[in-house]
Amino acid sequence: MQSWDDDRGVLLKAQQELRHMYNFLKKMMKSGSSMMNFQKARDRMVETQLVARGIQDPRVLEAMRKVPRHMFVDEALKDQAYNDHPIPIGDKQTISQPYIVALMTETLKLQGNEKVLEIGTGSGYQAAILAELAARVFSIERFPNLAYRANQTLQKLGYKNVIVRVADGTLGWPDEAPFDAIMVTAGAPKIPQPLTDQLAMGGRLVAPVGDRLSQELFLAERVPEGVRKTNLGGVRFVDLVGKWGWQE
Repeated sequence: MQSWDDDRGVLLKAQQELRHMYNFLKKMMKSGSSMMNFQKARDRMVETQLVARGIQDPRVLEAMRKVPRHMFVDEALKDQAYNDHPIPIGDKQTISQPYIVALMTETLKLQGNEKVLEIGTGSGYQAAILAELAARVFSIERFPNLAYRANQTLQKLGYKNVIVRVADGTLGWPDEAPFDAIMVTAGAPKIPQPLTDQLAMGGRLVAPVGDRLSQELFLAERVPEGVRKTNLGGVRFVDLVGKWGWQE
């Protein structure tokens, strides 16, 4: 015959299992709700910050809707991930404002089969956007801890067409040149010569150029006559430090 103590033990065990199940379901519902909120935030970001300001390339807009920007910032700043401003990521670096990310990406006019060089990996967010739009992305970061974190996030999200290395980005990546497109995500006094040298014929390079307080965003295109430059307007970026950039 089963005793009362036995019955009570079974009851307590059942209650514990129900409590664990409740907590698990609560956590899952909260996670699902957060994912839905982040997707809504991305959709709102695209419509109010990008489309409203003239970004038109449907592939760029789709990439910006898809890539989870909040995964590239610290936990304490995730609720700001889709706001209309840069976000600090450590080492006095930032993840660029969404509009600037979209503008620079659209300027490269990627079709899907390109080899792209990115100077300044930072959080890895821009590399993820490029990875959605190009065949291969080679990204250089001078801060080892940022490179490591970016690479970890990119791998976690399944981006297998991005390679991150720690080096002086102003020297480019000669072993992999030429590149169909180059993006420089930090401001320099002029476009580093090694980068234009590594640009393929017909290739496009976008970079901020100016002093340490403000810059102009330039598009440089390699044409048979040389390099043709177009001023796209004022921007403000952190310094591009290296042999062909600013000195620390």
